[in-house]
Amino acid sequence: MQEPKIPSNHVNEQELVGEQKPPTEALQEYTQDVIEEVHQEVEAARVTSYLTMRRGRILLFLYTLQLALFGALAWWVHYNPILAIDVIITREFQENQSPLLKYTMLAISYPGNVLLISVGLVLLATVILWIVHLRLEAIMLVSLSAISALLNALLKIIVERPRPTAGLVDIIQAANGLSFPSGHVMAYIAFWGFLFSLCVILFKGLEWWRICLMIISALFVILVGPSRIYLGDHWASDVLGSYLIGGALLEVALWLYLTLKERGVLARKVSV
Repeated sequence: MQEPKIPSNHVNEQELVGEQKPPTEALQEYTQDVIEEVHQEVEAARVTSYLTMRRGRILLFLYTLQLALFGALAWWVHYNPILAIDVIITREFQENQSPLLKYTMLAISYPGNVLLISVGLVLLATVILWIVHLRLEAIMLVSLSAISALLNALLKIIVERPRPTAGLVDIIQAANGLSFPSGHVMAYIAFWGFLFSLCVILFKGLEWWRICLMIISALFVILVGPSRIYLGDHWASDVLGSYLIGGALLEVALWLYLTLKERGVLARKVSV
């Protein structure tokens, strides 16, 4: 007796059902594909080792005199907490009371006012760098941000400079603690300044993500100082000192980073 044949449609349906993957497995594969595409794009934009070191040395050269200048300024404001030039500069900044300027300055300073946002940005950038196999860069970023915060707290205690008061300038946004140097400026240089430096040192070309990151990083670093003066949170000399010491710290971090990178520390091993 001949066995009945299974209809072809029934066989095809079984094969289709068997080929379907669970949603979690499909999502995992899709995520892995996205990560690999990002990594390939990052690798494609990388510059040669020689050019990397050359660009890094140029950046380091621009920061060389900052530490000595900071020391002189810190000594001066320690013995002269209120400087006439600081009062004049702040009043000039605050002459324009337009809502657009006010809210722009508030927006620039806002990420530094909220600890959750500040820490969250550092952790997010660290995770992204780690995912795309820039692990030395990830460790350097989180380490630089932490050291910058600790150094700022220590310098404030040493210099002991009070913040601006309402009797001298307008206090648009009140802040607590000591004034010299500005924690916002140092934190922004450590985070945004390091990201900007990575874009210059590691990558080439006109990729949209590179251009956007460089513009955003530069704007935050450049505008955070004026925003602190405009809001009445810091004196101009506080901001200047922060740019000097923040730049000097970034200089040391970049030197260490380039040294470790040249030695291949945490470099991705390519299997043959």
